[in-house]
Amino acid sequence: MAKGDSPEKKQGTFRRLIEAYRITKRTDKHIGLICLAWALAAGLAVGAVFWFLIHPLAGLVTAVATMPLAFLIVFGRRAERSAYAQLEGQPGAAAAALGVLKRGWNVQNAVAVTKNQDLVHRVVGRPGIVLVGEGNETRVRHLLGVEKKKHARVVGEIPIYDIVVGDSGDEGVVPIRKLSKHVSKLPRNIKPAEVTDVLQRLKALDAARPQLPMPKGPMPTNLRQARAAMRGGRGSGSR
Repeated sequence: MAKGDSPEKKQGTFRRLIEAYRITKRTDKHIGLICLAWALAAGLAVGAVFWFLIHPLAGLVTAVATMPLAFLIVFGRRAERSAYAQLEGQPGAAAAALGVLKRGWNVQNAVAVTKNQDLVHRVVGRPGIVLVGEGNETRVRHLLGVEKKKHARVVGEIPIYDIVVGDSGDEGVVPIRKLSKHVSKLPRNIKPAEVTDVLQRLKALDAARPQLPMPKGPMPTNLRQARAAMRGGRGSGSR
């Protein structure tokens, strides 16, 4: 069965790459030429080393193998940068950025929302609790302060960080493209067992919340969904 499934998986991966290329090209017009140039440069450089140090055939084989790898690496980085650029300023952008966090992180989107579509997302992990606000910086700072007090009453001495997503460069303000890395680099303050205990305590806080006015439209929870949402928004509105 595994052998029979592999062609379909490869075909699905190829389709996703083509779709990602099309979407990225909307904001990165020369991505194809740039990736190809990097691929050729990497292939020639690595191939030349093997050509002179080992054998011409080894250099040729290595160059051919290096080129697609280099192309994919450069394309992946530029596609991610383009996705973040398209997300900036849209409600739910921080939720999509936090969606790339790996195991060990519990992300709860939009634990607090205002009528002006200012949002606070919550991340629980080894650093403790991380509250991420997006929207108008002045309003969202106030919202973060309120949420920080609410969470502190429930979790006690567990560290609580607050982050504002934006590009102002002010203290505590993190660009959307750097958000996931910023969160993942926070110090590990609590043990895994304490993370479980914190999550249990927060259930009571969330259960006591009133119904929140969610932002209009679907909120993407990762970069792939964000790209799909933007693609749909520029195409037909049937969905």
